[in-house]
Amino acid sequence: MRKFLLVVWLMIPVAGWAYHKGPGQRQLVLDDAARLLTEADRLAAAEDWAAAEAKYEAALVVLPGDKLEEAQRVRLERAKVQMMAKKLPTAHADLKALVDEMQSDSAANPRLLAEARQSLANAQYYMTWLMRLEGKPREEWEPEIDAARQTFRLLAEQGETSGDKEAAQRRREDLESAVRLARMDLTDLQGLPLPSQ
Repeated sequence: MRKFLLVVWLMIPVAGWAYHKGPGQRQLVLDDAARLLTEADRLAAAEDWAAAEAKYEAALVVLPGDKLEEAQRVRLERAKVQMMAKKLPTAHADLKALVDEMQSDSAANPRLLAEARQSLANAQYYMTWLMRLEGKPREEWEPEIDAARQTFRLLAEQGETSGDKEAAQRRREDLESAVRLARMDLTDLQGLPLPSQ
């Protein structure tokens, strides 16, 4: 019995070392990603957009490939920060790719998809505003605002069906803003301050 206990006692460090070299490495990577995300969230709350974007980017690099939903959430947060950091075209492209990817995945988190759609619709709204101010022809900006209107309407309907009256009301207001932007005369638009988040 003593020999058995001695062998078990001596095997504990070997088992610990094996865990550290095997599954423990994955846990270290996940801990690194969590640390980066915490720092990115703190920087975003402090409105240090460039630093927050860099931390989200670093977290994406570190996250294992099988953590798809976590990576999608990080991509969404990075795009939100990019919009605040005046990188609207980049954020718009990233959000479009993210929403397309999530729509084709039946296992995608529906709340995360709705949040990504809302961010994409906001980006489309702001892109339309800028395109109109730049004097782009209607054929270029109209598809953007139409897509934003459709998304805001979809999100308002989803809010009503889920019973979230407050979210549905906000999306209806966003829809009305998108309709006003599409109908607004360019001279009236030029007299308004740029919209902000």
